[in-house]
Amino acid sequence: MTPAEPSVVARGAYEPVIGLEVHVQLLTASKIFCSCSTRFGAPPNTNVCPVCLGMPGALPVLNPKAVEFATLAAMALNCRINETSIFARKNYFYPDLPKGYQISQYDKPLAEHGYVEVPVSKTDAGSQKLRTENGELRTSKKIGITRVHLEEDAGKSLHEGFPDSDEKTAIDLNRTGVPLIEIVSEPDIATPDEAYEYLTRLKEIILYTGVSDCNMEEGSLRCDANVSIRPRGQKELGTKAEIKNVNSFRFIREALIYEIARQVEVVESGGKVVQETRLYNSHEGKTYSMRSKEQAHDYRYFPEPDLQPLVVDEKWKAEISKTLPELPAARRARLVKDYGVTEYDAHVLTVSKSLADQFEAAAKAAKNPKRVANLVQGELMGRLKAKGAEIEHSPISMKGVAKSADLVESGAISGKMLKDLYDLCFERNKDFPEVYEEEGSPQQSTDTSALEKIIDEIIAANPKQVEQYRGGKKTMIGFFVGQVMKASKGQANPQLVNELLTNRLEVT
Repeated sequence: MTPAEPSVVARGAYEPVIGLEVHVQLLTASKIFCSCSTRFGAPPNTNVCPVCLGMPGALPVLNPKAVEFATLAAMALNCRINETSIFARKNYFYPDLPKGYQISQYDKPLAEHGYVEVPVSKTDAGSQKLRTENGELRTSKKIGITRVHLEEDAGKSLHEGFPDSDEKTAIDLNRTGVPLIEIVSEPDIATPDEAYEYLTRLKEIILYTGVSDCNMEEGSLRCDANVSIRPRGQKELGTKAEIKNVNSFRFIREALIYEIARQVEVVESGGKVVQETRLYNSHEGKTYSMRSKEQAHDYRYFPEPDLQPLVVDEKWKAEISKTLPELPAARRARLVKDYGVTEYDAHVLTVSKSLADQFEAAAKAAKNPKRVANLVQGELMGRLKAKGAEIEHSPISMKGVAKSADLVESGAISGKMLKDLYDLCFERNKDFPEVYEEEGSPQQSTDTSALEKIIDEIIAANPKQVEQYRGGKKTMIGFFVGQVMKASKGQANPQLVNELLTNRLEVT
């Protein structure tokens, strides 16, 4: 079975149904029910206290900052904020859960009925499901969000890095009590590609709000995927499998591709898909059974007796909503309108809030925002990618980009000169204005007599090319321009060079 098969199968007799559960760690300094630090990387079992260790008699006290962050995230995800929500005990026994239960929310969550909008592929857009009432093709699709609820994290099992780790498992309880939101999607996701897009947009939105760093390597963002198949057109859902502990969006997509194909093969061979939890092995590209899946009622939820109902009234909601930033989709639309950049440009420039903020600062300072956009995407981002660096670590500031854009716009420097100056900026780890000054503020040469001398020498040295040009092969002008630019070390004004060459070459 190859990874490519499921997409083919999904367009045939069966269709997949996918729902995602995303856990996001909130960026608070302390835990959700105690004052212990949430700092990542501390020695095992040092950020703990009687409350998060579940000691008898220890009582939880809700962290209001966690509530504010959770509410802000839910607002950004277009959710309805419930004025009253209830904390519940989710009972299960596992070594990393010292109380024997997790404080979470269940039937009365903080927020419900939201959505994330994702782009629709050209293939999917042709389906009737994705047409408007007028029959027009949709360019986007809303993936529903069932609920956003608050809960505490569990601890972590350690399988290496200590004596006898080959035979024993150790427990680190530093994460116990770290505040999380769980974002549960509706089973609206129809393909692995849609799942990838949903997660990408979700992460973007959360990062813009600033409530989490969404660092998957540190466990700040984790995702479980539920997937089933059913005969195409059937409304009843099939038996689902849950895929856990996948550590990248790319691997989630790959795991779904494999799992869809596996379930189709099971059904086609006369078997039945069983409800279970499965793990994805990224090296093999396969999922493996981990354990049979409990139903929700097996957790024996009941209201947490040590916590009052959580009330987020209209006044508190209004205060929180004031901190809601302009979100990625709205910002992209505004960049297109305000700065004349393309939709593609706007998408690239708003991948992170930091990049979008810096671009806008440069665009406002420059004469031509479109040129700034091109320089950021081409010259700047290309060099950063080659170095494996983020925009925050660029030696060239956005003010530097704006200055360089204006110099090119005015004709003071050529594109070749700009590339050379950018290379020097990265070599010296200095900003553009500083390097430009160090290099003596080079300018394009507009000295007509000096350029005419160079042109005469090049024409004399290339009689064959001159004959081709005069014989009707006008594209040879590019050859001569290149030679002049090389001879002038990139400092000649290309437009002037073209004019002078044309005048010289047309004279027989």
